[in-house]
Amino acid sequence: MIEQFPIKQILDENGYVVNDEYSTLLNEKMAKNFYRHLLRIRTFDRKAISLQRQGRIGTYAPFEGQEASQVGSALALEEDDWLFPTYRDHGAAMTFGHSLRNILLFWNGRNEGCVPPEGKKIFPPGIPIATQIPHAAGAAYAEKQKGTKNAAIVYFGDGATSEGDFHEGINFASVMKAPVVLFNQNNGYAISVPLSKQMSTETIAQKALAYDIPGVRIDGNDVFVVYVETLKALERARNGEGPTLIEAVTWRYGAHTTADDPSKYRNQEESQIRRHTTDPLLRLEKYMKQQGFYDETWVSEVEEQAQAEVDKAVEEMEQYPAANPADIFDHVFAQPTWGIQKQKEEYLRLIGVNP
Repeated sequence: MIEQFPIKQILDENGYVVNDEYSTLLNEKMAKNFYRHLLRIRTFDRKAISLQRQGRIGTYAPFEGQEASQVGSALALEEDDWLFPTYRDHGAAMTFGHSLRNILLFWNGRNEGCVPPEGKKIFPPGIPIATQIPHAAGAAYAEKQKGTKNAAIVYFGDGATSEGDFHEGINFASVMKAPVVLFNQNNGYAISVPLSKQMSTETIAQKALAYDIPGVRIDGNDVFVVYVETLKALERARNGEGPTLIEAVTWRYGAHTTADDPSKYRNQEESQIRRHTTDPLLRLEKYMKQQGFYDETWVSEVEEQAQAEVDKAVEEMEQYPAANPADIFDHVFAQPTWGIQKQKEEYLRLIGVNP
């Protein structure tokens, strides 16, 4: 089955173009735009980890190593499309126009973190695994019913494909020909469980066969192929041809979250090797150098701009008062049930507040 779903590439690990079909699409402007976004979200990710270690935000889900999957796919979207992220896809959300300040507020426990900029259709991050997939299929179907050409993209990890919500969402999207792209980032582990132990299928892309939709397997560290294949899937969706399942094979260097110790279940030497071989930013840098697009002065400017933007977002985030944990009881139902109200009262008494 794995032969039926080969990994598609445009750039190999050394930055060479290995698929001439798309060579005419590649140019300096595109490469520099991709590089700027990759560097920007990596800068954010590293800063967020530092903030968590200093106790300035809560538990954080890093994504370093997966930048090409998030940037390439998000840049393929149109302004009025929908984006449904998991708790790890803030890189995609940033690329699609989300506020860096609000993303940091999310990781600091404030409700404002779930609010996208005015006019942006970015769903709150899906914390329960795979629950955002039926939501995305429904939103996409609603766009179809309204007669628009808007599409949706929904992100999820390899573990999510073992959840019922994945199968329900993809089945609904298939039956209704909903204009949605199901974008899987396969980093080989469902938290601490390797892919081989949580499913029998050799690939995730082949799961598309059960729902009679296209399944595509791509190199998730090649930002060019991610962009091209997502763009093709979105065009199918807009043309009324229904959903596509994309499996982006990638690798995350760090932990599942900052509360996790990946050395307990994964060989960390592999991550160090990959930093020097398959890294998405390094790969694009190699390509740009070969093409004469890489300029040290320009790169320094991009780094400074990214750092300044992130630092400003941190400053704005820290101007907000600390989150009130009691708020979690206020937004479960439109009108609190007696059970929720009782829990809130018990919590307030626990912290010494008279309810």
